[in-house]
Parts: sequence; structure tokens; C-alpha cells
Amino acid sequence: MKKHITALFLFSILLVNAQDKKEQQKTQIVEASCGQCQFKMKGQGCDLAVRIDGKSYFVDGTALDSHGDAHAKDGFCSKVRKAEVVGEVKNDRFVVSQFKLLPEAKKTRKK
Repeated sequence: MKKHITALFLFSILLVNAQDKKEQQKTQIVEASCGQCQFKMKGQGCDLAVRIDGKSYFVDGTALDSHGDAHAKDGFCSKVRKAEVVGEVKNDRFVVSQFKLLPEAKKTRKK
């Protein structure tokens, strides 16, 4: 009986270790902006894009206007912003599962 329990225990450990382990996507800080207005990408109208390691990708999973007025002074069509993202590049597009626009760094005045 002890052999059966031991064998069952070892078999269950083997099964747990044999399961596919999904690789965790990492959070990264990227440049985010309008692909056409700021990154000079070809497209129709204004679309959200990110720049990762110097390469620009249009974004799937969130939209330009989901993060404020794109044409405001601090909007994506007016400037490049930093964002914290989780996602992956698929078919030359960035498929985002999390997108958090980071606050702009405050400029300090020299006295």
C-alpha cells in the first residue's frame, strides 16, 4: 500500500512539473504618441503608436482617445509621452494588455 501511495505522489509531482508554463509578459516603459503626427508613420488619420527600442508600432487593445484629448497641449498628437505597458509585438503591431500613461516629469526652475 505504501508503494502505491508513494508512486501516486511521485506521479502527481511529475504531472505538475510537466505542464506548460506560460511566460509572463514583462512591464516596460515605452514612448507613446500619435503614430502619424509624432512618429511619422504611414496611416489614415490619427492612431496610437508606441516606440520600443527605436521601432514604432501601431497599438491594438487601446485607442488614442481613451487617454485624453489627443489634440490638447499635452495630447498624443502634440507630444510624445511615456507609458507603462504590458503586451507583445504580433504581425508588426503592438498588442497591449495593459496601458498606463505616466505623468509628465515636472520641470524644475533654476534660481
